[in-house]
Amino acid sequence: MTYSTRPSGAETGPQPGPPAAADAPAPADRHRPDVPDPRPDPAAPVATVPGPPGPAGAAASDGGRPAAGPRLASPPKPRRERDPFFDNAKYFAILLVVSGHSIANLQNVPMAKGLYIFIYMFHMPLFIVITGYFSRNWTFSPGKARKLITNVGVPYVVFEVAYSVYDWLAGRHDLEISLLSPYYLTWFLCALFLWRLSTPVWQQIRWPLAVALGFALLAYMSDLGSTFDIHRVFGLLPFYVLGLKLRPEHFELLKRPAARPIGAVVLAVGLACSYLVMKHMSVRWIFWKDPHFMLGVGDFKGTLMRLAMFACATVLVAAFLTLVPRRKYWFTALGATTLYCYLLHGFVTRLLNFTGWWGADWMHTPGGVVAVICGAVVVGTFLCSPPVQRTMSWALEPKMTWVFTPLRRPGRG
Repeated sequence: MTYSTRPSGAETGPQPGPPAAADAPAPADRHRPDVPDPRPDPAAPVATVPGPPGPAGAAASDGGRPAAGPRLASPPKPRRERDPFFDNAKYFAILLVVSGHSIANLQNVPMAKGLYIFIYMFHMPLFIVITGYFSRNWTFSPGKARKLITNVGVPYVVFEVAYSVYDWLAGRHDLEISLLSPYYLTWFLCALFLWRLSTPVWQQIRWPLAVALGFALLAYMSDLGSTFDIHRVFGLLPFYVLGLKLRPEHFELLKRPAARPIGAVVLAVGLACSYLVMKHMSVRWIFWKDPHFMLGVGDFKGTLMRLAMFACATVLVAAFLTLVPRRKYWFTALGATTLYCYLLHGFVTRLLNFTGWWGADWMHTPGGVVAVICGAVVVGTFLCSPPVQRTMSWALEPKMTWVFTPLRRPGRG
């Protein structure tokens, strides 16, 4: 917040008086330059600051100057209401995430594999674009930096440890906990932490989207290792930067009634294409985490493939948003707590994996795939509900004011 040194109200001093009359006597010194007299004009009206009745609010008797009264505090700004469109979008997006993870072990069924490729082509880009859009005003201010630590950094540590211990208790012989190697779902928190830190940089680059896309394409040409799932951090970065550059008017275009049938057709074509390419495309492409040499292609072919994937994902994200409801519904509020569902549903899917449930014959049929998706929708909805939020807020939105101190500023030497 900036403060102005320009005075206001009664501090503005005297106002310029009316012009002199035509028959007013000439000044005694005709050679004195025409400079306004800084002394107050006794005949000028006095501006007063409203104050309580009594001496404190009355004008002083010395020359008509107003008495200093208490300044009235400006009313608090009304809290901006959440746009139900984005909460609805996040709710349906998290259902796609849970459904995609639920059918991951059923890909021997063609129906499941086609859906899996289709969902994975755009479900995380969708989340990342919306996240980038709401990160447009992120700065290194103390409040936002603390929220980044408590709402992203702390959950990353908590769930990295929790999933590692859970995996160990389920049958792994060694307990491995590494904050440098994200486990399962936690890669998104790690990536989000790094993306948010880079936000002020992207807001000052002339062509941020082109630069981010260049970084992403170059990252897949080298083996950067697995630390922080760095290929995903760079590979999905363009979607975050795209969200940073979007404005409300861009989403208004997608909300137009005429856009809905177009979006429906695009999604239908995308689903059909997923079934056409599923026998010719490795699913490892849609994880956005492997460099070209691990996918068995050269840099030229791999770069063309990545460019095509970026284009397809962007089109599918836009098409999906055209079908999102604009008004409030019973599920709208659940869209504000999708991170709870994202981080918690993994315990359910991993449990089914550890106990061998995914091997049940009935699941590996078209009817079984439909049943699994319906179960995923129910579980995802429940994990966004208020009871889960109240129970798990200590881990995902911890109150940690005791950890922080006032912002330390470097001393001037």
